[in-house]
Amino acid sequence: MGNRAKNCYFVVAMNINEIETSLNNPDFQYRLKAIAALKDYSPEIAVPLLTSKLHDPEFLVRSFVSMGFGKQQTAESFAALLQIMKFDDTPNVRAEAANSLSLFGKCAASHLVLTFLQDDHWLVRRSILAALMDLQEHSELLEVCLEALASKDIVIQEASVQALGTLAQTTQRQAALSEILALVGSESPRIRRQVAYALKRFDEPQVKEVLSQLRQDPHHQVVAAALEDLL
Repeated sequence: MGNRAKNCYFVVAMNINEIETSLNNPDFQYRLKAIAALKDYSPEIAVPLLTSKLHDPEFLVRSFVSMGFGKQQTAESFAALLQIMKFDDTPNVRAEAANSLSLFGKCAASHLVLTFLQDDHWLVRRSILAALMDLQEHSELLEVCLEALASKDIVIQEASVQALGTLAQTTQRQAALSEILALVGSESPRIRRQVAYALKRFDEPQVKEVLSQLRQDPHHQVVAAALEDLL
């Protein structure tokens, strides 16, 4: 059984010549398979080949390239991801690059913040918010949340309120709570709903008063969010 499994693996795996050939195949499906196969190779081999496809005309290929760089962590792949985040014209690719950059750890945080400030596409910003939460970079997360709250994009505003709630057990607790409480009177029921969820992470006396207020909200989804743990 073990030998058969090993043999099967070698049949499926691509050697480097096959990868190089497939990377130049007009059918982008071949290029995707080749990029995925590079995970089995060292950075010395994989990173130059990934770099050769930075400007592939198919955005899915560039997304795979971004993922590949996250698995091949070198100074060159870090720099390539920064380039993708700044210059690629497809939000999905930029978002994937942000995800991959976060895999490098805390050294990525300042670059993610800068990208958040410069790129206002909701998908990229959602990816960065999630990445900073995973990295537990609390001051940087607070910074981007404040920027997100000033956005006109309701999706990003909602994500920001959610992220602020995750700061309840950090040194940014009071700053986050202050921002959340300031949104209790938001005209958007979607924001008030997220406020109700976020406030449940805090136990200050004023929070209980505000949640009681939100249980009387004219919008049923806000009421449901405020009541959820009581039911």
